[in-house]
Amino acid sequence: MKIQWTPTTQQEAEEMAGWKYPAPYDFYDMTADEDDLELFINPEKRSPHTYSAHKDGELIGFLTVDLKNHPAVDLGLGMRPDEAGRGQGESFVQSCLCFATERYQARAFTLSVATFNKRAIAVYERVGFKKKHTFMQATNGGQYEFLSMEK
Repeated sequence: MKIQWTPTTQQEAEEMAGWKYPAPYDFYDMTADEDDLELFINPEKRSPHTYSAHKDGELIGFLTVDLKNHPAVDLGLGMRPDEAGRGQGESFVQSCLCFATERYQARAFTLSVATFNKRAIAVYERVGFKKKHTFMQATNGGQYEFLSMEK
């Protein structure tokens, strides 16, 4: 999958904030958590390390790179709902890893995923991530179990 990465514009952030996933993945709708939505939609609060993924000129996903443990970086990523679940996850994640390596000279990667999301966990394992530990996190109005993974 050939992806072009560009800094996320306000228009793109607003478009992505409106993406609606089918259940049970609606957990990842940005509108499901007001604090997360605010961090993404507000240009003054959005990470300057948030990028939009474009394939054939179409917005298909995003990537946020957290540099607090650089050269290890933490990734937050997502695909447009109609792109998810269609066998493109592995190449999308590989593109995220390549971009973060080139742009930030990242040497290691971490990410967190809801434990119910077996589909994403399988993709992350196929690209080399290892399960580390689970933890509870407050989000979407409740406490949910997440899996920490690293590569």
